[in-house]
Amino acid sequence: MNAPLSPIRSIQQLPDNLISQIAAGEVVERPSAVVKELLENALDAGASQITVRLEQGGVKRIAITDNGRGIAPEQLPLALARHATSKIASLHDLENVATLGFRGEALASIASVSQLTLTSRTADAAHASEIDGSTQAVTPSSGAQGSTVDVQDLYFNTPARRKFLKSEQTEFGHCAEVVRRIALARPDVAFSLTHNGKTIDHWMVTEIGKRSAGILGNEFANARLALDEAAGPLRLHGFVGLPTASKARADAQYFYVNGRFVRDKLLVHAVRAAYQDVLHGDRYPSYVLGLDLDPALVDVNVHPSKIEVRFRDSRAVHQFVFHAVSRALAQTSATSFGATPAPLPSPSSAMPWIRGSQEHLQAILQPGDASLVPQQQTSFGPQFAHGATGIAQSTANYGALFADSARPTSANGGNPGFPALPQAASQALPSDDFPLGFALAQLHGIYILAQNTKGLVLVDMHAAHERILYEQLKGALDQDAMQVQPLLIPVTFFADAVEVGTAEENQETLHALGFDIAAISPTTLAVRSVPALLKNADAQTLARDVLRDVREFGGSRVLVERRNELLGTLACHTAVRANRSLTAPEMNALLRQMEATERADQCNHGRPTWSQLALSDLDKLFLRGQ
Repeated sequence: MNAPLSPIRSIQQLPDNLISQIAAGEVVERPSAVVKELLENALDAGASQITVRLEQGGVKRIAITDNGRGIAPEQLPLALARHATSKIASLHDLENVATLGFRGEALASIASVSQLTLTSRTADAAHASEIDGSTQAVTPSSGAQGSTVDVQDLYFNTPARRKFLKSEQTEFGHCAEVVRRIALARPDVAFSLTHNGKTIDHWMVTEIGKRSAGILGNEFANARLALDEAAGPLRLHGFVGLPTASKARADAQYFYVNGRFVRDKLLVHAVRAAYQDVLHGDRYPSYVLGLDLDPALVDVNVHPSKIEVRFRDSRAVHQFVFHAVSRALAQTSATSFGATPAPLPSPSSAMPWIRGSQEHLQAILQPGDASLVPQQQTSFGPQFAHGATGIAQSTANYGALFADSARPTSANGGNPGFPALPQAASQALPSDDFPLGFALAQLHGIYILAQNTKGLVLVDMHAAHERILYEQLKGALDQDAMQVQPLLIPVTFFADAVEVGTAEENQETLHALGFDIAAISPTTLAVRSVPALLKNADAQTLARDVLRDVREFGGSRVLVERRNELLGTLACHTAVRANRSLTAPEMNALLRQMEATERADQCNHGRPTWSQLALSDLDKLFLRGQ
């Protein structure tokens, strides 16, 4: 049933007060929006100290005091007028906005739905002046240089809007979050936040590292990587959290564009894409990042609350942010806090037992040719080059560590009840040149126990080896240098019609991945070659996994969109398994390769590959020094 038509009304000009209240619907969504607008005005005024006082979650009162430049008495009425601002005066200014606020309607909108009083004093004024938002009357007042905006009884004249507000604690939580966001962007400004007369937060002037630690907590401060990169007009700086410190909610993600907090889909996607290689799908990274660029290259006037922005060259910005964060995450906490591993010499003739184990070690760890490692500068020091020392050679330097392990003399003076310690291990600690230290033992065939200068290191050998293989496969595929291992006897297996058809239709994709899979009958496939890095894996299982992914996502897409998932699956099949007994040289070789592998702190599924237990932690465990 159609609703009755409303009576025809003539077009008429709306009164200014109603226009301001309509605008307030966009600007003053809730008390936290008022806090945001007033804080931005204070920062634009050059304030170095800001105090925020709230009552009843900001509904009863919001009072923000700053020590900025202040407003001259004759300009106070204009400050409360609609579309009046000192921050832009022309279209050119609008296209090059360098301030946080610029719309010129915040104070007018707030004054239309509250009891607002603005008190301000300039440096050359004899006293402060005050204006009443309702009467527009300007009167002398007292106060130091700067401004105080006192907003009381928010929505007192629009009760319908007030009904949509949440509880006092919820509204205060939103206000506190706004203060935290802005305080993170401006560590050079002191902030104080009180609620119902109680001081909640107080941040002194400091630098971004300490400010972010104070706001996001020690958990973030102890698990973050610094980032500062520039390319042309773009600069990205701040901190990204380690993947092992990820969270179940995206509540610790702060991104700023020219000092303005934004929640932009383009930027969020770029950061998320950089984490996809090291983070589990249902976890969220933590970060505090600032992107600086020419104001003319970004439009901040595309959203009423200015929470979104639009870039002139969005693709370039996306790629810059993605690669900058990726390079930061390519570090490992082992090498970022230790020295770069030094190149190791070839096996010495004085250690023939090591050369005898080369073939076995090669079969387990499969370093492949040095050319498979990406030729790029990383946090691990010089570029890897052709002829660089591989894992097999790297064990030679540790022969002395285990050379005396067969001696019957034990650490307790010959007591046969205790196993003997390697003499070299008991006399010399590893240096910072090898952040993961030297292997001591293997635990339950799963974990490697190693000793470094900080204490004890525990390594999940399967997860660590999986990451090493995965990075090698990526490097080989990126450089179109996937080494192929032909099989002396092809592996044949029964295949259904779909698998046979997939193999025949996607030969180019399979060859790029290092596979030669051919149909020898309508129901049989033969695997003739596999990637050299995966030669010890089960060829039939590898072939079926590859064909499944190619069939599901398409030959071209699997090399672009689904490449990392496929390579992760292949690496998982080949990585050393649990309950596999490794010798001491093999364990040390794995540690050295971890130190020289990007993103070695996490496996392909986002789990940590190693953990440090400091000597101080061990002392606490055994109550030493107490």
